[in-house]
Amino acid sequence: MTRIAVDPGRVTGHLDRNVFGGFVEHLGRCIYGGIYDEGSPAADASGFRKDVLALLRDLRPGVLRWPGGNFVSNYHWADGIGPKDTRPRRPELAWGAEESNRFGTDEFLGYCAELGTEPYICLNMGTGSLEEALAWIEYCNGTGQTQWAQRRRENGHPAPYGVRYWGLGNEMYGDWQVGALSAEEYVRTATRWARAIKMLDPDAVLVSCGMNGWNDWDRVVIDGLAPLVDLHSVHIYTGSDDYWTNVLQPHQAERAIRCARALIERAAYAKKITRPPRIAYDEWNVWFRTDDGMLEERYTFPDALAVATYLNIFIRNCAWVRMANLAQLVNAIAPIVTTPDAAVTQPIYYPVLLHAQAALDCAVDVWTDGPTVSPLGNGHHSRWPHRVTDLGPFSLVDAAATVSADRRRLALTLVNRSPDEPDTAQIVLRDHAFDGAAGIRTVTASSDPGARPLPGIEGVHLSEGSETPDAHTVTLTLPPQSFTVVEAATTSR
Repeated sequence: MTRIAVDPGRVTGHLDRNVFGGFVEHLGRCIYGGIYDEGSPAADASGFRKDVLALLRDLRPGVLRWPGGNFVSNYHWADGIGPKDTRPRRPELAWGAEESNRFGTDEFLGYCAELGTEPYICLNMGTGSLEEALAWIEYCNGTGQTQWAQRRRENGHPAPYGVRYWGLGNEMYGDWQVGALSAEEYVRTATRWARAIKMLDPDAVLVSCGMNGWNDWDRVVIDGLAPLVDLHSVHIYTGSDDYWTNVLQPHQAERAIRCARALIERAAYAKKITRPPRIAYDEWNVWFRTDDGMLEERYTFPDALAVATYLNIFIRNCAWVRMANLAQLVNAIAPIVTTPDAAVTQPIYYPVLLHAQAALDCAVDVWTDGPTVSPLGNGHHSRWPHRVTDLGPFSLVDAAATVSADRRRLALTLVNRSPDEPDTAQIVLRDHAFDGAAGIRTVTASSDPGARPLPGIEGVHLSEGSETPDAHTVTLTLPPQSFTVVEAATTSR
């Protein structure tokens, strides 16, 4: 049995809906043939796949990052505006392809409007210039009679887009990145860019290019840019064919958050920063099977458990994590897969869906007492070098909770990571009581071959029901390898 004590009155952070963010890059079939498919019967007049849009709307993404990723470091945005048939076709250096530029800034921002999400544009600090970056911001947000604002109007968009989020490059530390820099070089360049961008658009929310949160790159960048930026980015991917490595390695994100937070607090103290930056986990996912320029990963249910754990971690740490972007959304390491005729979901879609639907205003304190596991040692391997053994032992059931601002509603997210045993979860409220039955939704792997949406894509089983609490306690059974959402009305005692 696992006993889970929830204190609705002890708020640990206000949850920003940007934690349920997404990321689309010009990579494989993510854009072309994914969200955008000109001429397809499944597409609307703008070329947007209607079936994909419907599935993404259900995820309620707070923010959408574009155009990269590695792609952005050789992307010149002006190639992607104006009449589509006159846009130049360019070599794409990051993934070894060609870029048609038929999906550009106006298409992306139109897509965000259709999706009902905030745009987040990453600037090209590889082959791009500060002048080019300022022109991009002017094109998107300019209100005057200036050159690029006028160009936007000529292209059929009279009103400014009001893009708030701007990334100062992507993974500029990596030798795979066009125009990679040392941390010191990056700080010098990004300092000039940040100051100029704020002169042009004082409302711009700037994101510095971080690494993994615990690296010397992060220390140098945070020390140099903390007074100038609003968010510091961190990237993490995990995954392994080994079950326990796969489902537990996301806890490395908790180490990264602690380390990045400490570096930010150190810089804020030393530099007397009254509003220090927060963390943007603007690339994260399970990814370990593919590295072929298409990245069409086929996910299993243990991958879904890892994704559910990531989201629990972001919720528990939402006082510092203000944005998180699942990379990617369609076809390339994605929850959604398209064919010419259909868009279907992979197992990792469902924890994102249930989290996004259930999450409330504030994260609250959760205490878990139950079986623990420490299975990681020699012989548990991953393509990713994240060592998490020292973070254990790990609770077999991972839990996070949010409440509404008035404390009258509760949402609890539970991941049972036992590979083969159910667990009885006893949920106890502190200083509050349940007010009526608790709604229960549980997703597990499906054993029915007919549940596969397409050959090679695993199906899932989603069950819905309710449990009647006993005043301040409700007890339920968590199936092995399951993700469960508990939603209930509450009242103070």
